[in-house]
Amino acid sequence: MDATLLTFPTSKAPSSHILTRPANPFLSSKPKLSFKSRRHLPSIYAAISRTKKEETVETVKKQLENCYLLAGINYKGLTVKQFQELRKSLPETSKLVVAKNTLVYKAVEGTEWESLKPCMKGMNVWLFVHTEEIPAAIKPYRDFQKEKKLEDNDFTGAVFEGKFYGPDEFKTLETLPSRAEVYAKLLGSLQSPASALVSTLQAPAREIVMVLKAYVKKLEEGGAQ
Repeated sequence: MDATLLTFPTSKAPSSHILTRPANPFLSSKPKLSFKSRRHLPSIYAAISRTKKEETVETVKKQLENCYLLAGINYKGLTVKQFQELRKSLPETSKLVVAKNTLVYKAVEGTEWESLKPCMKGMNVWLFVHTEEIPAAIKPYRDFQKEKKLEDNDFTGAVFEGKFYGPDEFKTLETLPSRAEVYAKLLGSLQSPASALVSTLQAPAREIVMVLKAYVKKLEEGGAQ
């Protein structure tokens, strides 16, 4: 009997497999900037920069309202930590503003503060004083400067009553009499011989006006009794 050769169908396994990476759905949806779009970016950045500059100028103008003294302080070399400590040490009547010289000048141009121009060199932080007590307003920075040994970070200049004071003239501002001292001086003169009154009247106009206001107020209060 002949043997029958039985054969079974076989499938030949492929010798290698080709792996294909699935498509990334995020890549296909990512927008691509055309050359035309990129060309418009500089103008966008310029518009943002212009807006920030305008905001800075407006900030300076706002600080100039009811401002008695505006001073520049050499900001170069101050750390962020030192600057934060300085801000905390100032009274509420004083404000520090970091702004470029050109923007500050744009804000003060054509005003009584324009005489500040000589100190607009280098890096300045600007001190706005909103009180008539000038010595008391300057003292916190002097104390901070001495404590931190920041001799190089001195005042670069200031404007008070329309007059410019250079760094070597700050002693004048730091020794101005307080309001109470001016009141006492003039009220005392009004009760003293005429020669003393004449001497008082030769004092700066600001002192005379301040004391006369106090004297008028005193008379009004006395008349109301």
